[in-house]
Amino acid sequence: MSQRIIADHGRVFCCLVSAVFASLLAATSVAAAGSERYSDPAVEARLITAENGINPDATSISAGLQLQLGEGWKTYWRSPGEVGRPPSIEWAGSENIKAAEFLWPAPERFTAFGIENFGYRDEVVFPIQILLNEPGAPVDLRARVNLLVCSTVCIPQDFELSLTLPRASGIDTEAAGLISDYAARVPDDGTGTGISITSAHLDDERTALTLTARSNLPFSAPDVFPELGEGTAFGKPDIRVGEGGRLVWARLPILAAASDPAEFQVTITDGDRAATLKPALADVAPAPPFSIAAVVPGLGELAWIAAVAFLGGLILNVMPCVLPVLSIKLSSAVKSGGLSPARVRTGFAVSALGVLAFMWVLAAATIAARGFGLTVGWGLQFQNPVFLAVMLVVLVIFSANLLGLFEIALPSSWQNRLARAGGGAGYGGDFATGAFAAILATPCSAPFLGTAIAFALAGRAIDIAVIFTALGIGLSLPYLVVAVFPQLVRRLPRPGRWMIVLKIVLGMALAGTAAWLFWVLGGVAGQNAALWVGLASLGAVALLSLRRIPGVARVPGAAILAAAALVMAGSLSETDRSPTTIATDWIKFDRSEIARLVSTGQVVFVDVTADWCLTCKANKALVLDREPVASRLREPGIVAMQADWTRPDESISRYLESFGRYAIPFNAVYGPAAPDGIVLPELLSTEDVLKALSDAGSGRVAVRQ
Repeated sequence: MSQRIIADHGRVFCCLVSAVFASLLAATSVAAAGSERYSDPAVEARLITAENGINPDATSISAGLQLQLGEGWKTYWRSPGEVGRPPSIEWAGSENIKAAEFLWPAPERFTAFGIENFGYRDEVVFPIQILLNEPGAPVDLRARVNLLVCSTVCIPQDFELSLTLPRASGIDTEAAGLISDYAARVPDDGTGTGISITSAHLDDERTALTLTARSNLPFSAPDVFPELGEGTAFGKPDIRVGEGGRLVWARLPILAAASDPAEFQVTITDGDRAATLKPALADVAPAPPFSIAAVVPGLGELAWIAAVAFLGGLILNVMPCVLPVLSIKLSSAVKSGGLSPARVRTGFAVSALGVLAFMWVLAAATIAARGFGLTVGWGLQFQNPVFLAVMLVVLVIFSANLLGLFEIALPSSWQNRLARAGGGAGYGGDFATGAFAAILATPCSAPFLGTAIAFALAGRAIDIAVIFTALGIGLSLPYLVVAVFPQLVRRLPRPGRWMIVLKIVLGMALAGTAAWLFWVLGGVAGQNAALWVGLASLGAVALLSLRRIPGVARVPGAAILAAAALVMAGSLSETDRSPTTIATDWIKFDRSEIARLVSTGQVVFVDVTADWCLTCKANKALVLDREPVASRLREPGIVAMQADWTRPDESISRYLESFGRYAIPFNAVYGPAAPDGIVLPELLSTEDVLKALSDAGSGRVAVRQ
């Protein structure tokens, strides 16, 4: 039987029940008509009818499925959201039934796992309009009911209710009153309630639904329940009322879109009024009736977060992921050993400026991207295959240069001009060293860094500028210290053979970093694209190493090969993207699956990671893949779920944004005692993970299947 609401039928049914109730209220009552009760700690259910029997001329009866839910339990509407399941009834075995229409009273809103769900609590009666096959004949109802009731866990219910109505007259006043009351709550088509939708817009990426509605009477407490197909999940709506209460504007974020969208319709409720409407979609989102001023952080709060950002940048200097950065810094210091203190001071100050310049460029790009509505986050440039190709080419050439395969030097005329200018050669190299160090630090995260980045990306443009500047100052502090105290360079050993060994070590370190970037590029753009970029990079090194070829031919040839590498990274990545691999004993990230698993009493550990996130790899090697955490994650009742953000993934981006996070690593633990998740720090520890798993699973109950 169809479970879709038909507004006209619902309104007629409501009037029919009310009329029957009013006309027979004074009639002599006989034994009440109702099925036996199905009883469970979560729900009590029975089948009720307004009539105690079938009148000789009756062509239909007014029935209802009455549910009385235990404290804290709820069941779902016809469009429940991403997690729930709507009730259903099968009438197999019933006698004298031609058709049965299941009607849906207006729902209310619940929030679980950060997802909005629609349903009912305490008590609900679903009106059922039953047409008889043979008017006036007895009716035998056999209803097999299937529904889902949820609290901190969900329990599927499957039971049978039966009710026989003989030839008789009379009314069950209590049942008729309940059915009439809930039939009045079934949404109409807007005619009786005076509600209409004037505009609705769904963006191209299906990330938000925006609409406006009007009413003949002022709205008092409006709510919006859209339907976009099974599995669609919505976040908390932004609802604003204008024009003296007669206009409602609503924007609902879409957390997960249905793969097979159903017919679009929206139910709007307002106290006792409710209407289900099917608006046409407009090309442009309607403007809100007013703007909500953002809460502007005070100067003290901004200064405090800037200090946190400074600490985060400073800690990046000692993170395991910044070995290439330290190598570049040390190489710069060694080369400055024979220079004057003034030259050392200026060189390191220029390197610090390079770090800050990159942070300022990153801040400007972030502000611009936000202006265009794009997703922004820390380290997201490592999802771009062209950026990775640029980094790979540069690192391959730098490492080959350090290993002595060739020397890159400016023409003698340029060097003479720079020398006569009094600055000496190398300021451009000093600046590039700092900027390159900052670039290589971006795939890393550190304590305090996530907090600072989240504050910046959720704030104003000035917040972004201040936080990124403070972060850059923290990251460039080693340069600034040497710039202030250039005599520190004199403590380095005097130049000698050890410098050749150091140069080889640094070259091998950069070559190792290049190999890591090659692996990351394979994950982002595909193995075919990575192979061609790698071959083009090696070809450029080979060409630069052939001293028999004049420099005027080597350098342009190497530049052409480098440019070809960038072109291939961008073009081949669109056609060759091998599927990401999930580690053994882990399942692929699915936000809706988190709720389903927790609803059955299980604990879910979510790890958002990426090939380019070195801090993520450190967490995995030092904590997640080691005992006792590894064994704990494999225990029955615990599910390890991995979200691979190596490539752009809108569902993962939305998941992170729901926590106010814009960087990884990110780890959270869900369970019956922690349905909204326990968020772990960026740097994991064995104690933190084990405690979160234990806390989230506290009070787990066995679920009846």
